[in-house]
Amino acid sequence: MSTSPATEKKFLGQPWGLANLFGIELWERFSFYGMQSILAFYLYYSATEGGLGFTEAQAVSIVGAYGGFVYMMALVASVVADRMIGSERTLFYSAILVMTGHIVLAFIPGVLGLSLGLLCVGVGSGGVKTAASVVLGQLYSQTDPRRDAGFSIFYLAVNIGAFFGPMITGFLFGWGGFHWGFGIAAVGMAIGLIQYILMRKDTIGAAGSEIPSPLPRNQWFKWIGAIVGLFALVALLVATGVIKIDWLSNIVVLVSLSAIIYLMVHMQRSPHATPEEKSRLIGYIPMMLAAVAFFAIFQSQFTVLAVYADQRLDRNFFGINLAPGQIMSFNALFIMIFAGVFATMWTKLGKRQPSTPMKFGLANIIIGVSLFFFLPFATSGANGTPIFVVIWIVFLFTMGELLLSPVGNSLATKVAPEAFKSRTMAMWLLAVSMGTALSGTLGSYYNPSDPTAERAFFTIVGIASIVLGVIVIALRKWVLRKFVDVR
Repeated sequence: MSTSPATEKKFLGQPWGLANLFGIELWERFSFYGMQSILAFYLYYSATEGGLGFTEAQAVSIVGAYGGFVYMMALVASVVADRMIGSERTLFYSAILVMTGHIVLAFIPGVLGLSLGLLCVGVGSGGVKTAASVVLGQLYSQTDPRRDAGFSIFYLAVNIGAFFGPMITGFLFGWGGFHWGFGIAAVGMAIGLIQYILMRKDTIGAAGSEIPSPLPRNQWFKWIGAIVGLFALVALLVATGVIKIDWLSNIVVLVSLSAIIYLMVHMQRSPHATPEEKSRLIGYIPMMLAAVAFFAIFQSQFTVLAVYADQRLDRNFFGINLAPGQIMSFNALFIMIFAGVFATMWTKLGKRQPSTPMKFGLANIIIGVSLFFFLPFATSGANGTPIFVVIWIVFLFTMGELLLSPVGNSLATKVAPEAFKSRTMAMWLLAVSMGTALSGTLGSYYNPSDPTAERAFFTIVGIASIVLGVIVIALRKWVLRKFVDVR
């Protein structure tokens, strides 16, 4: 049964609690994408420009590692919610942590503020990302026909925040500097949190309060201590130079890959998975590889594309000179326009729609082809590429995203063994984490000041993505046989 406390009030025909979750998710995404849109610049701009003076390679490695870290923290948050405090309190405390992180970035300068701020925002955003969806699901009964529409409305909040975050943060960064940009991110999260607190009791009620698999309280200290100790150890190793900053994205890639392999081997060996379920997991492997490669390019919006927008792009948009981070808003705009188009198209096509391997393959081909549109402008010099070229490239990124990202979320639930639904979703999130971190690794090889190197970079990465897409399509019959009854 639904745990929604009231049915008298409605929000667009949905439980009133959706309005509260819509608001906090919108402002969390506003703050998250707003901060991330200027993060690379803050890292590699010189001290006289208000930045920290890292090299560009170090900057994109940090951004990639941070993006991958957020997805890892989504998994940690799911454990905390399921075993310790429930999804609703995980959401609440995570939102506080996000706001705290942005405040730290706004008011504490230097590497100390950066480290503490990104740690708080990363852990908090992972928690909000996980817990908000779980709480929303518990506002409905299992048979409530409004559920899918409710999640579609919730997804709209994500993209509204993702659109306005970079736009407003970029404006304030251009007007007053980086810390003004971080400050507005903190203000946005504070607005979302205040709204959530004021509406919390009357709209959320008991939703998300259940702890499905409680961990004995006498074990809490051990687990919390181990996590805090691990963070402290990594921070110490980075601070002392044992772990070089350039390595951070590679380390996240290796951690994600190791976790995926462990989960896959464990489920393959488990007696709780049937032969058919194990077969689906084998077929899932090329899908995850395709997703990793796709997100390595897609998430380069915050690494390679950020540097390109800053140094190579003429950002004049109908007479308005956009800040480099504001370019990131176009992806969210295209999502808002076309997400409904894709959903309607799949519904209309029904069983005639392309299979999942075909969609994944096409996504990799499209995003690979998109990189070739950079090539004619390799010799255009500083800020010489017309802005509409990059807007077109971001449009192609979005088309690939709509073919792969929501489809991948759905696929993870369809191929998951009955006994390991959460672990299969964990593998999907780890694949996204791995791809996001790889965007930082790729970015370290990008050199915007050398036309030959720039042309070679986009050509090699683009061809690799296209070839992988073709391979996935060629393997589609094998994959579908392994999937048994999943298409």
